[in-house]
Amino acid sequence: MFEAVLLTVITAATPLLIAAIGELVVERSGVLNLGVEGMMIMGAVVGFAVANQTGSGALGVVAAIAAGMAMSALFGFLVLALVTNQVATGLALTILGIGFSGLIGEAFIGVPGLKLPELYIPGLSEIPFFGPVLFQQDAIVYLGFALVALVAYGLFRTRLGLVLRAVGDNHGSAHALGYSVIRIRFAAILFGGACAGLAGAYLSLAYTPQWVENMSAGRGWIALALVVFASWLPLRVVIGAYLFGAVTVLNLHAQAFEFDLSSPFLSGLPGFVTGAIEIATTSQFLSSLPYLATILVLVLISANRRLTLVNTPACLGKPFVPDR
Repeated sequence: MFEAVLLTVITAATPLLIAAIGELVVERSGVLNLGVEGMMIMGAVVGFAVANQTGSGALGVVAAIAAGMAMSALFGFLVLALVTNQVATGLALTILGIGFSGLIGEAFIGVPGLKLPELYIPGLSEIPFFGPVLFQQDAIVYLGFALVALVAYGLFRTRLGLVLRAVGDNHGSAHALGYSVIRIRFAAILFGGACAGLAGAYLSLAYTPQWVENMSAGRGWIALALVVFASWLPLRVVIGAYLFGAVTVLNLHAQAFEFDLSSPFLSGLPGFVTGAIEIATTSQFLSSLPYLATILVLVLISANRRLTLVNTPACLGKPFVPDR
């Protein structure tokens, strides 16, 4: 039972982890991208469509990454070249992605999906409990952890990471030192879009191998919250992603559990208590648990001013226009 729950948590957390680690890199460069949801849903529909037409899950994943990068390139052009408002542009991109994905995916509603195969490691996959959990996942799960390790090492152990963080903290000084702020930020945006597209591919090719309109279901917004939750530190993103994944799984299991309000124990409780239990066990309320948890976490983090500012890129959301 515990093994099945843990496997479900992993599948629920993986798209959040991948999308959040990409957004972390974008924000470390000083750009706030609220279009993650739109990039993710475009990756999901394009990945599903290509996999369905070609019969290849690998091509579907590549196409999803390309779709995410195409959306992010549009975002990058608007906010970096045309210096549009980052918040408004990101929101517009999300609306565009949701609407355009519905148009593309209309022909694929109800079509059987192609599920990515699980990797089987002889010997290790047969270990009780640990085998299926650690050594029998699909490639995207392992790729998600590899991305976290790569980003953590790259940001804090390489010159490129130092330059990226410098651009996010003080783009004026970085420009004065001869670094191309626009190019560095555009590369970071493309990386974030690729991660969002990959997260979308996981949704439609592994998590639920089918296409359903708006199947990202707000995961892009949760990924944005995860970056703040993690204080812009890659390893904390893993903790946050699995925490929110566990909340999502709790929601699914709670919906399957029914309270009998007519039982002698519950019938003896005050009316307002049984009423609260009845509301709390409705499917609508339980479905909102991941988003309520997101709001609660953001409120708690915002209350701690020092924690909020310790790793926040100083130039986050601020446009850059080179003076020479």
